[in-house]
Amino acid sequence: MVTIVPFTGGEKESLHAALDRHRDAVLWKVRGLDDEQLRRPLTPSGTNLLGLVKHLGGAELGWFRQTFGRATGPLPFDVDADDGSDLRIEPHESTAEVLAFYARARAACDEVIAELDLDDTGTSWSGRTVSLRWVLIHMTTETARHAGHLDILRELTDGATGDHDRS
Repeated sequence: MVTIVPFTGGEKESLHAALDRHRDAVLWKVRGLDDEQLRRPLTPSGTNLLGLVKHLGGAELGWFRQTFGRATGPLPFDVDADDGSDLRIEPHESTAEVLAFYARARAACDEVIAELDLDDTGTSWSGRTVSLRWVLIHMTTETARHAGHLDILRELTDGATGDHDRS
C-alpha cells in the first residue's frame, strides 16, 4: 500500500506522511533481492542498496534523536568517523540486522515526531538550532534523494523500476 500525503491534512501530519512515503519506497526497493544483490557495489564509490538503508537509519537517529537530546541506542558504525562507515556493509552485518536497524530507527524517530511540536527546537551536530519542522523537511528530502539512488541501483540490479509498490 502506498502512503498518501493528505490533501487537506495538518502540517505535521502531512510532513510525517511525506517522510513515511519515501521511507516505504526505500524498503520496497530492497524487497525481494538476495544478500549478494543487496551488497553488490554498483558505483565506483562502492554504493550499494543495503548501505543506503543503513545510512538512512543512522541519519534519522542523528537528526531526530540526537538533535532533540534523546538516546539513539546502539549504532552499527562509528559516529565520530568520517570514513563512510555508515554507508558500508561489513561482512559480519546481515541483511536482517540492517533492516531491523532501519525499522528501529524509524520507530524511535516516530516517537520524537509524536512527542514534539513543529516549532520545538534542538541542537544539530553542527551546533545550529533547528526546529522539528526543519528536521522533518530535511529528512524527507534526504530520504527522497536516497530513494532515487536506490531506484537506480535496483534497476541496475534486476531491471525493476517504479517509485512505489502499487499492490
